[in-house]
Amino acid sequence: MGYDDVITHLGEFGRYQKRIYLLLCLPAIVCAFHKLAGVFLLARPDYRCLLPFEDAATARFEAFPRDQWSLAYPNDSVTGKADTCVYYDVDYSAEYLNGSATSAANGTLQCSSYVYDQSKYLSSAVTEWDMVCKRSVLSATSDSLFMVGVLLGSFIFGQMSDKLGRKPTFFASLVIQLIFGVVAAVAPEYFSYTISRLIVGATTSGVFLVAYVIGMEMVGSSYRLFAGVVMQMFFSVGFMLTAGFAYFIHDWRWLQIALTLPGLLFMCYYWFVPESARWLLFKGRSDEAFVIIEKAAKENRVEIPSEIYAQLVEEAAEKKKKDAQAATEPSASVLDLLRYPNLRRKTLLIFFDWFVNSGVYYGLSWNTNNLGGNQLLNFVISGAVEIPAYCLLLLTLNRWGRRSILCGCMVIAGVSLLLTIIVPHDMNWLLIACAMLGKLAITSSYGTVYIFTAEQFPTVVRSVGLGASSMVARVGGILAPYLNLLGEIWRPLPLVICGALSLTAGLLSLLLPETLNKPMPETIEDGENFGKSQKQKHRQSAEEELKVMINGKPTS
Repeated sequence: MGYDDVITHLGEFGRYQKRIYLLLCLPAIVCAFHKLAGVFLLARPDYRCLLPFEDAATARFEAFPRDQWSLAYPNDSVTGKADTCVYYDVDYSAEYLNGSATSAANGTLQCSSYVYDQSKYLSSAVTEWDMVCKRSVLSATSDSLFMVGVLLGSFIFGQMSDKLGRKPTFFASLVIQLIFGVVAAVAPEYFSYTISRLIVGATTSGVFLVAYVIGMEMVGSSYRLFAGVVMQMFFSVGFMLTAGFAYFIHDWRWLQIALTLPGLLFMCYYWFVPESARWLLFKGRSDEAFVIIEKAAKENRVEIPSEIYAQLVEEAAEKKKKDAQAATEPSASVLDLLRYPNLRRKTLLIFFDWFVNSGVYYGLSWNTNNLGGNQLLNFVISGAVEIPAYCLLLLTLNRWGRRSILCGCMVIAGVSLLLTIIVPHDMNWLLIACAMLGKLAITSSYGTVYIFTAEQFPTVVRSVGLGASSMVARVGGILAPYLNLLGEIWRPLPLVICGALSLTAGLLSLLLPETLNKPMPETIEDGENFGKSQKQKHRQSAEEELKVMINGKPTS
């Protein structure tokens, strides 16, 4: 008897669970606001040097005609386009500008001030603090540090959630998110803005992941795939709604405030969303758990037999004893995953899959401004394609197998992104279509790798393995903003790099064993043997098998 058996009596996805689950899905929308806001907060519009004859207070981007740019800006030797980071050192007289007089240029000068195209973005953090040309790396660093915050938050709030409870962690992270979301909007300079955004990034882990955990812990096992995927769909809805805010709000500070304030609505959850009954039982707080179970049973119109409560109390007491005994034994670590050859090979492949999925997903999500065409429309499409991607998982993941979906989707993403190399310059719509097909495919593979990874790692190191995989994924997200800087050199270059990584990871995934309808490995020995070929298994000598029996571990 365990809490899963209680859910069986309670109803795996009854009226009570549906109500709470829907409430928990909504914060995913606000977390998407913060994760994708950088596309607009750090938008880089077209720009050019402020020329000596122009007044900084009144200068307009379009005031200097494009057909005269060659008189002021030299061509870049790499891109062949006008290098608007420097200008010719000449006398910009009226005669020179209208072509009736010529002057010899005394070399070029670096820009000290810039004029920005305000037709699409009235202002952004980039235009306010001139993060262009040699300072363009600052905008990428800001986005990168946001993902560092996500990494730190998953560790800090994950630990808090396990020790202090799901509910207090959720509200603590929500309050911090609201405070620093507003602080980022009023930040007077780059450093305070970036640190505030880093803290907001950390809170997205506290809000989204904790809500995700509560939702998953209160539904039955047969609904967990559905519950997990649908919550990701709410994140995609938030993805698309971010463009709606950017459409109506063109000042980056007001946009940041507008994306932050909806979080206030979730403060009322304190009276509606309960603590996880599963966590309360795990911590021995049975009386509090039973109150929640009774409330759920009443709303679901079922009765929980009294003997179930008594058995849960007994099991909780036994578990405490086991935990006390386990505390004296060495705990599992990542080193256990790397100590044995077959398990090490699978672990490194899984880590690479996570790195590529995260890097490509965020690389494509943040690259929409570099695709050309209508930037807002590109962004909306990039979010919209995630919905059919998740629907694909619901329909196929338990039919076609995890490895088939993971490999197939990553290969499709890789091929579609690599095809952008041969897209003609005058067919920008085709480049966007290839990018969006790649986004759809990588979203499906990203959703698959969570489940596939949990089924690959042995029970004794499953949490450790998932945590390590998540950290590797964050590294991919941290590097993604710098990848997108390459789009300034050649627009398809970020797509090509993402495509090459996706194709490589997809093909390498074929080396992992299928897990659909297979028993999950429990011990390190199970993990080492899982996926081995029969030929490999027969090579084990009698001496090795004897050592396994004596030591409880396979030898490397």
